Amino acid sequence: MTAELVRGQNHTLPQTRLEIRVSAGCPVVAGASLADERGTVPGAEWVAHPGAPRLPGLEVPGQAAAAHRLAVDLDALPPSVHRVTVLLALPERTGGPARFGAVAAPFVAVTGLDGDEIASFTLTGLDSETAVSALELYRRGGAWKVRAVGQGYATGLTGMLTDQGLAEAAQVAAAVMAATVASHARAVTPPAPRVAPGPPDRVGGVTAPRTPPGPAPSTGSPSPGVPPTGVPASGAPDPLPRPEAPGVPPAGVPASAANAAGGGGPIDYAHPRRRAAAPPPPPQAPPAPPGGPAAPVAGDATGWSMDERLYNQVWGMFEDLARTVAAYRSAADFAESRMDQELDRLLSDPRNRMGGAGDRAREEARARRDELVDRAREVLDRDLAQLAAEAAVVEPALPAAYAGWDNPVWHAYRVPMENPMALRVGDLHLPESPELRIPLLVRLPLERGLWIDCGRTASEAAATTDGGTLKRLALETAAGHAARLLAVHPPGLFQVHVIDPAGTGATAFGPLARSGVLAGPPAAGAQGVRATLAHLTRRVELVTMAVRAGATDSLPPDLDPGEQLLVVNDFPHGFDDRAVTQLRYLADEGPAVGVHLLMVADREDAAAYGPVLDPLWRTLLRLTPVADEHLADPWVGHAWTYEPPRTPPGSSVLEQVLAAVAASRRTGGR
Repeated sequence: MTAELVRGQNHTLPQTRLEIRVSAGCPVVAGASLADERGTVPGAEWVAHPGAPRLPGLEVPGQAAAAHRLAVDLDALPPSVHRVTVLLALPERTGGPARFGAVAAPFVAVTGLDGDEIASFTLTGLDSETAVSALELYRRGGAWKVRAVGQGYATGLTGMLTDQGLAEAAQVAAAVMAATVASHARAVTPPAPRVAPGPPDRVGGVTAPRTPPGPAPSTGSPSPGVPPTGVPASGAPDPLPRPEAPGVPPAGVPASAANAAGGGGPIDYAHPRRRAAAPPPPPQAPPAPPGGPAAPVAGDATGWSMDERLYNQVWGMFEDLARTVAAYRSAADFAESRMDQELDRLLSDPRNRMGGAGDRAREEARARRDELVDRAREVLDRDLAQLAAEAAVVEPALPAAYAGWDNPVWHAYRVPMENPMALRVGDLHLPESPELRIPLLVRLPLERGLWIDCGRTASEAAATTDGGTLKRLALETAAGHAARLLAVHPPGLFQVHVIDPAGTGATAFGPLARSGVLAGPPAAGAQGVRATLAHLTRRVELVTMAVRAGATDSLPPDLDPGEQLLVVNDFPHGFDDRAVTQLRYLADEGPAVGVHLLMVADREDAAAYGPVLDPLWRTLLRLTPVADEHLADPWVGHAWTYEPPRTPPGSSVLEQVLAAVAASRRTGGR
């Protein structure tokens, strides 16, 4: 039976291997501190947080999230540890709430590995606090107990850790927040929940949702789930809030600009063809063979259209792979930890340190470890085989926006008449199964700009590639992303502008320029930089002011209502201080009104600007021209290897697609 604790109450723990589950109304940072018998935290190495998530007997999440799991093995803690305090804090510099009193009361539960709750505690009564000691596990009379604490601190993590006797409290608090911001910037955003508008309208050349009659759809989203038992602690980045009731954008204004005026969020994630009723169930899979799993089916997910079902299915495969690998790694870590504990107990007796008995005991401990790991690997291999079979069915069925350049769908390419839901920007895989690639799909319109990092210090693969090759690959990657965005949008509803001050991207941007799909020739020199930035800045300012003032009918007739992409090469070459300020403005305000950024840059080249450009880099989704482990999933926090999209060697698919796009523009889509 679960003990529902109140502040100050304690409860005896019946077991030593535990999970601590946290549920909050917004993303929070979860960590833990280890204290000695006096309740003092001796040093920074005794605090587990997103920057240092593992300590002996303790593992905490690596990201801020609304739901967490902390893994605790009390028997594996150092003998000098007498208290484990679970800490919660609001992350800084992520745009979230500034105090716990502004969100729902956090809930903390202590469970066994079977998921059964042992004790729970709801942290009520919080107001101006930004950090809180939720509960503590402590030794008493040879047994472990849990106590509900609920002590909040308006002075944040620094005040909390200082109260626990940590001398380096300020430095540790700063490290925690820095790690949280870094994990937030590198995390892949999961699919956002969407409202359900009625049938689409064509307004100003843009398909926009029409508000259904009656009350607006509810905007409440379900509480984020937690990983299954056996999966290490993890967190997910919080999706953007969705607008309460998206209306029809005025003529000449993109749907994203209209949603910015509603105050519910900068991007409308509602599918334009989504209806108010629940979507139909996924197609039925063929009957499973006797004793075997069901045969995979493309589109085996909910959704009104095949594109939506495939999008949801790909993200489901992404999550399944993350969780099954997490379960395997957790089992392997447990087997290794148990073997170490057995060997420690064995070697604590001097009689076992030498002789045949000690050798036999060591071999038996290693054999038990190997048996556990082998059993976990069997389960992993079974799951990987099922996912590989599903990927083999799904990949050929993907539409052009989701497909790799080697997919046959590009050879039968036809210019679309509707905006796509998402865009493939690369592939992801894990070391346990490098041949199983998961498409990395990002929602459209782009919520964040893209940054192709051509720096040699960015990753190990980049460090072993010469600078010229790395820059060429980065430019080809950027040109491929721009071409794909043009190809998956209806004619005239997406424009691409290129800034290439020194002309170093002429070869990579050649197919775009020769086909005539660019809004104009690539801007060269400082004058070209200023003119292009002034044009797009004016557009963002005019649309933003018109939407906020309700005067969209007063927009100039020469304003292009379509989405705009600005590709920037060789930053900051050719940029003065004013141009840098305009670029930052476009990165921050542009996506809300249909202006997006794609940069090819080495951060070291802009080091002279110091921390001024830090917000710019954090705003952009960082991609690389070579394989790199810099992206994290939003469920477990694995470091995934990202592979950029490549056209097959010797293929002319890019030129053929661009030629079809150009021809469609000339004929008005006919």
